[in-house]
Amino acid sequence: MSGVQDALEIKFRLIDGSDIGPKSFPASASVANLKESIISQWPKEKANAPRTIKDLKLISAGKILENNKTVGECRNGLCDVPDGITTMHVVVSQPPQDKGNKETNNLKQNKCGCVIL
Repeated sequence: MSGVQDALEIKFRLIDGSDIGPKSFPASASVANLKESIISQWPKEKANAPRTIKDLKLISAGKILENNKTVGECRNGLCDVPDGITTMHVVVSQPPQDKGNKETNNLKQNKCGCVIL
């Protein structure tokens, strides 16, 4: 394979429809490296910025990509266009809610509203 085919142009589509990239990545780059790149390029004006790579999920061709896989391993021949740009979708995980509030909400939801006459 030539060096040109070993590099992939990837852009990252955020949930609001805006994009980060495109940027060229080698086929040997791990998904964790892609996530680190996304975090470093995250738009400052966005409120839900991820803090770590664990806060991000990358989706390509309908599959969630695992951090330990390389870009080359995640390629889907049906979706990749030679010399084209691959779009990966980015999902930011929400931080877990406070456990105390959750228990309070459950208590309110479990109350019975029945009245027997």
